[in-house]
Amino acid sequence: MTGRLLKNAGQFLLFIWAAGSLTFLLVRSIPGDPVLAILRQPRSEDVRRLQRTLQLEGPLGTQYIRFLGRLAVLDLGNSLIDDRPVLRTILAYLPNTLLLAMAALAFTVPLSLLLGFQSAFGKSRIWEVLGIGFSAVGLAVPVFLIGLFFVLVFAVGLKLFPVSGSGGAAFLVLPALTLGMTLGATLTRMVRAALLAESQRPYVLLARAKGLSPTQVFRRHVFRNALLPVITLVGLQAGALFSGAIIVESLFSWPGTGTLLVTAVRQRDYPMVQGTVLLMAALYLMANTLVDLAYPLLDPRIRHDRNR
Repeated sequence: MTGRLLKNAGQFLLFIWAAGSLTFLLVRSIPGDPVLAILRQPRSEDVRRLQRTLQLEGPLGTQYIRFLGRLAVLDLGNSLIDDRPVLRTILAYLPNTLLLAMAALAFTVPLSLLLGFQSAFGKSRIWEVLGIGFSAVGLAVPVFLIGLFFVLVFAVGLKLFPVSGSGGAAFLVLPALTLGMTLGATLTRMVRAALLAESQRPYVLLARAKGLSPTQVFRRHVFRNALLPVITLVGLQAGALFSGAIIVESLFSWPGTGTLLVTAVRQRDYPMVQGTVLLMAALYLMANTLVDLAYPLLDPRIRHDRNR
């Protein structure tokens, strides 16, 4: 157990270093100079003074070593625009992004389970058509077009929900639906395929031969085993939720880390961009770790293999 924890910790640190290094190089390849963007009428001495203040002077290698040193002590630096600590600013925006992601999952998972089950075992063909149609739309249509459609129909046309902004549960509905569509489409297909595959396993046929009712077979065997690939997909798609939040939050003016990241890129705020990307990478790793820890609870065979 200790060895596994050390391995996970090592992988986490390696991933954070790789994500931070890549972001460090990418943000500095953005055209333009943040110092010139801050100074309205820059003079050479003002530029040099501000570069020293913002720690942007010196070769790129020196800046990179300085960046790694701060990262090692969890110091993400201060914003180049308002000089506020990056970590404090991100933590102020993070709850809104987590709320949006949880709302998207709350909409996506039950709907996908329902459509996947009904399209696999439903007696009416209309459920199969709905499941396949939902999957096709969610996978084929870009998320920003889905968001625009929801805005035009439910906000502008029917006036059921606000167009953008935040302030209550009504503001959360359209962004959550938009963010959850892509995940829901993939998840519906996975649920249907996993249920159909498990229902044909030999142990299911044996359970039916022993006299168990279809409901008992489904609840005790088929559904539980089919959850393993579904949970794996949810964990892997957690990163897609946070990356998709960048588009969705910008589209609906939702005050989360996605909006913060887009604003930081436009302003060439290097520390804010680096900190936001690192946070998203850390959340992605945490989601996958939780999925890994959930496996033994669902399948005792995995628990037995790890204890050997």
